[in-house]
Amino acid sequence: MKRSILLISGNYSPEPTGIGKYNKEMTDWMADNGFEVTVISTYPYYPYWQLQAPYTRRHKWYSKERLITANGNVITVYRCPHYVPKKPTGARRMMLDFSFALAAFFQVLKLAAGKKFQYVITVIPPLPLGLLSVLYKKLRNATFLYHVQDLQIEAARDLQMIQSQRTIRNLFRIEQYILRHADIVSSISDGMIEKMQEKTTKPVVFFPNWADLHQFYPISDKGALKQAFGFATTDKVVLYSGSVGEKQGLEAILDAAAKEQNPAVKFVICGSGPYKEKLQQMAVCRKLDNVVFMPLQPLDQFNNFLNMADVHLIIQKANASDLVMPSKLTNILAVGGLALVTANANSTLHKLISKHKMGLLVPAEDAPALQQGIACALSQPMAAVQANALAYARQHLAIDEVMKTYFNHTLAPINLTVEQVAIKRKTVMSYFFNA
Repeated sequence: MKRSILLISGNYSPEPTGIGKYNKEMTDWMADNGFEVTVISTYPYYPYWQLQAPYTRRHKWYSKERLITANGNVITVYRCPHYVPKKPTGARRMMLDFSFALAAFFQVLKLAAGKKFQYVITVIPPLPLGLLSVLYKKLRNATFLYHVQDLQIEAARDLQMIQSQRTIRNLFRIEQYILRHADIVSSISDGMIEKMQEKTTKPVVFFPNWADLHQFYPISDKGALKQAFGFATTDKVVLYSGSVGEKQGLEAILDAAAKEQNPAVKFVICGSGPYKEKLQQMAVCRKLDNVVFMPLQPLDQFNNFLNMADVHLIIQKANASDLVMPSKLTNILAVGGLALVTANANSTLHKLISKHKMGLLVPAEDAPALQQGIACALSQPMAAVQANALAYARQHLAIDEVMKTYFNHTLAPINLTVEQVAIKRKTVMSYFFNA
């Protein structure tokens, strides 16, 4: 008999990046491995911050879909109406989160009156959705899995996206209530796990992001790929691909481009986000002919696009250390890409990259260091670093192994103590970190 699971999340397919991407891959795996999967989610809007076709005409109310996995299994998806800000400030993001949570509340009640789900899982952010899982648990006595992709409250506070201390305190109170009722809490990095463990006496387990190694893999002929995307075979492509937001410090890429003397070096900023237009205007004002802006690439071209790049930039703010883990890293490693990462020396990301020698590291928010890192990446032999990246991806990031490890060490030991799960977590961490 299939195990049944209800996912409540603010992001889902067909969103091409971030949490929505990982949620779809996770539910596909579950549906293909013995779960009956149902999803409550938004209409797709991220990272464009506007509703995406073909949902634009029917987003004003609820809808139901049946998605089919590659192996022919069915995922039932309930879409709920919600507010989407065109310019997402901290306050407007909160309005989005709470508008969806309110709409999803009625969908949860409707499902609770029907067949029971054995498990209910919430992927955070957004935080208020954890309350819906608590509700479903109370109504149907389901096992509640609480998975943290970003430390949303700390990030909003430290990046000053929310400046009201009263609001921050209230959000922490909501989080504490959710944690008290969660059966299993999980997160994606050792540093984030440590921060979550400070908030709860319950075990926090390791559930890292993954890569689809069938979809992302190395391609040797970079010259042909560069031509296909409009560059010369002799160009050196420095790529940033991801969300383009004001708080990510992407001006540093423009600073590096302004200092670059070699006309063959092209800085490519690919993605969508509320800050992209302003960044483009800044590049025009500074007459940066070596900066190219590109839209998000379709999934069937994304492997080629990543393989085209000579250097992949992963830009993090200094005060966001261990609050978020860049999801783009997994695919970069899977193609054997050369990652240049801005990260604090004490962060999990810095430790992971350094230990496995699978990328270059420079201090966060240090423009000269970033420029020196780019120069080093383009001038020094980096084949060994790229080989290490690919080896790590193949050994530790395959989705099948990540999912099996999570479910084998999470759903089974629900009643273990913190100390017992810490021992199990060390076993899991040793698999991924070779610790």
